[in-house]
Amino acid sequence: MGVLEVARNIFRHEGITGFWKGNIPAEGLYLSYGAVQFLAYRSTTQALDRASKASDIHVPGTAKSFVAGAVAGTAATTATYPLDLLRTRFAAQGPERIYSGLLASLRDIAQHEGPAGFFRGLSAGVGQIVPYMGLFFALYEGLKPAFADTKLPFGSGDAVAGITASVLSKSAVFPLDTVRKRLQVQGPMRTRYAGGHKMPAYERGVLGTLGMILRKEGARGLYRGLSVSLVKAAPASAVTMWTYERAIGVMRSFDLEED
Repeated sequence: MGVLEVARNIFRHEGITGFWKGNIPAEGLYLSYGAVQFLAYRSTTQALDRASKASDIHVPGTAKSFVAGAVAGTAATTATYPLDLLRTRFAAQGPERIYSGLLASLRDIAQHEGPAGFFRGLSAGVGQIVPYMGLFFALYEGLKPAFADTKLPFGSGDAVAGITASVLSKSAVFPLDTVRKRLQVQGPMRTRYAGGHKMPAYERGVLGTLGMILRKEGARGLYRGLSVSLVKAAPASAVTMWTYERAIGVMRSFDLEED
């Protein structure tokens, strides 16, 4: 089933609001994830710089960006994972609503799955985000000088570097993203999600889920939804990195004025 067919099916059965299922936890996720991510990235980068100066050991810029990105991704993913899980579960609901609202979903998961229910698939999430954010920031920092003189509106060379880094890194680790989402909709309500009656129970963790998908769906099954994910991630990364660089520039200008 292609993207357009899925979109038509959602619109036919759920109306226009069907495209915004899970938007409330998603907004909370994006805001909190970005805050933790960039705080951790800057803090780790500065810590690595201090350690490098103290030990007189030169750390290549690409390696520093990879480590800082991996640390930032791990911290942000772990801190905001319950919101990510709620977003996925709300989005996976069909015309039959499993959770009547956000508070109801929190009560239901806590009652039937316990605290661990909010972290289903976390190992896959961290396993995906470490190489993803490491690659993303390493590629971004490496590509940024090459696009610095790109003549586009609003000085958007940073945006081009962000898009390129996002597409390459997202494609590289997408199978783990697929595993994460499959594990997130496991649990006592699994069969009630859209298409859940066809979804097998993945009870052997990340590697077991990878193996089951490969056996039942082949390698293509690991990349279901990649095109939609890239359409979403590429412009989001462009806007994020463009805004990040300008925010850093504004803060540095304030520091210079104080000096």
